[in-house]
Amino acid sequence: MPGATRTIVINAPIEKVFDVITQYERYPEFLSEVKEIRTENRKGNTVDVHYKVDVMKTVNYSIRVVEERPRRMAWSFIKGEVMKDNKGSWLLEPEGEGKTRATYNVEMALGLLVPKAVVNALVDTSLPKMLEAFKRRAEAP
Repeated sequence: MPGATRTIVINAPIEKVFDVITQYERYPEFLSEVKEIRTENRKGNTVDVHYKVDVMKTVNYSIRVVEERPRRMAWSFIKGEVMKDNKGSWLLEPEGEGKTRATYNVEMALGLLVPKAVVNALVDTSLPKMLEAFKRRAEAP
């Protein structure tokens, strides 16, 4: 399954970074491709997150997230359009005084009708922009 891993250092404490990552309903405020998010079935540290994203076309999908505060958040695929699978994680590690090393990992299997160029564009263009948006959000006062 095609995937990607990227690591960035964020000038914010690990707890704040974790909060930004797990406040799913706020993603549309700083991720332009996320049009709508809805959560349901929260049980302890597990929650289902339903996305409506606009990446060349509008796509709906759902993932099940497991939160391990404050160091890890991982997800697995429930269902979605265009996608056959989507799993990944955020791993957060302290990086000196008040900084966090954030490693984002994603593996995605898209339908047969999705050109490989689209998958490559998502990884090469969208992933760095998304990480930069999370970094800006977490570093904001």
